[in-house]
Amino acid sequence: MSPLKSIYHWLDARIGVGELVEKRLTGYLLPRSINAWYSLGSVLLVIFALQVITGILLLVYYVPDAEKAFKSVSSIMNDVPFGWLIRMCHAVGSNMMVAVLMLHMLSVLFMGSYKSPRELNWVTGFILFNLVLGISLTGYLLPWSQLSFWATTVATNSAGAIPVIGKYLVEFLRGGKLVGPPTLGRFFSVHVALLPLLIGAFIGGHLFLLERIGVSTPPFGLKETKNTWQGDRFRYDAHPGGIPFFPNYMLQDLTSILIYLAIFFCVVFFTPYIFFPPTAFVPADPYKTPAHIKPEWYFLANYQTLKVFPNELLGLLVQGVVMTFLALFPFIDRGRERHPFKRPLFLACFISGIILYIAMAIWGHYS
Repeated sequence: MSPLKSIYHWLDARIGVGELVEKRLTGYLLPRSINAWYSLGSVLLVIFALQVITGILLLVYYVPDAEKAFKSVSSIMNDVPFGWLIRMCHAVGSNMMVAVLMLHMLSVLFMGSYKSPRELNWVTGFILFNLVLGISLTGYLLPWSQLSFWATTVATNSAGAIPVIGKYLVEFLRGGKLVGPPTLGRFFSVHVALLPLLIGAFIGGHLFLLERIGVSTPPFGLKETKNTWQGDRFRYDAHPGGIPFFPNYMLQDLTSILIYLAIFFCVVFFTPYIFFPPTAFVPADPYKTPAHIKPEWYFLANYQTLKVFPNELLGLLVQGVVMTFLALFPFIDRGRERHPFKRPLFLACFISGIILYIAMAIWGHYS
């Protein structure tokens, strides 16, 4: 008997690994018409795991001090063996995580997977999206470069447009009237301790809901049956005659993960500086404002929206209304139909929204 089989039998005799595999993996059925878009969730789990691992490795050498932060990052890039690789993986990974998460949410919208009974799946996913944006924003300041310093100044300034509490909110975020050492300390603690725990907790909740409610059937496939209650136990039978997650769909998950890793490492090794303008390699100087400071690409549309409206508060209100509408969309769109081509109004709004977002981002980049 091989060592792996011996370990498997040893664990099976003590904690019932075989039963766990049978019920939770091979016994977890998926619709036969399931497609590759459903594997983006697994890709995101891998991305988050890589971010945690590379983040922990960076913490070994990073110094969260305004006088030493930039030097420590430079040392990681130039002196620490393979430090450049770890930092590039972490920086590129944060951008890729936002991009894949956007694709995942767009696919959920397009296929109507947010509809009843999966409203909570959408809400937890939407909260995760905002937490990922938050962890990306807080990590942006940590290198303490000209780009990160002034981009954070612009981002926190936006909160000042909120009536009554705006001034106090800006001071709370910065730890003072201006971006400085207290801001770095606050962003570091939130980025390293608070947000990863919240993201991990909501991922757990999201997966729990996915396991209990089940994966939605693609609208292009077979008709979906409902989950039922039997006595005081919830019985999952959404996809009778479906395919088991393991090993059938796990192969699709692995394929999508490997495709992502291929793209990811191509960016890391060949074009990593696509996410780093020249000001990212200059230490922060509070007395010298660089020209044309722009936020990261995923905030460009928000940035341009604030510039379009003559009143910054109006721009914030418009963005708040849009985000609230998206968060509550499953409770607004209560129709049973999920096929996108049979919902012409939704399809028109969906395509128009994507075009508008891309147009605003491009406008923000070149404005």
